[in-house]
Amino acid sequence: IPSTTDYNGLYNGYYSDFEAKETIRKTSFALNNIHPHQIEHLKSIVRHGGIGFILVYFTKLDKIYLLEADKLCSFIEKNERKSIPIEYFKEFGYLIKPKFNPRIDYLNIIDQIYGG
Repeated sequence: IPSTTDYNGLYNGYYSDFEAKETIRKTSFALNNIHPHQIEHLKSIVRHGGIGFILVYFTKLDKIYLLEADKLCSFIEKNERKSIPIEYFKEFGYLIKPKFNPRIDYLNIIDQIYGG
């Protein structure tokens, strides 16, 4: 049985689910890093009013982006590309500045998006 995503739980009364990935590429994130069933799962989370997203760490750039599931799915539906350009993450995603604790403060971004 294929797994769904890396992390799930509740946050401020919302079901939250996300996938964490990394890439050594500097200019794009290959879509074959995310399985089709994971994309369908994230679509379902959003459809049911939950919080779904991916975190992508561009290792050579030392940058982490949060991309909401609806933006991920929109890109996939509208493009024939096999990768998401870094420009798409810059325009539609959220750059997460690493801190000491927590290291990857994605909840700060979730609060901005959902008014936490």
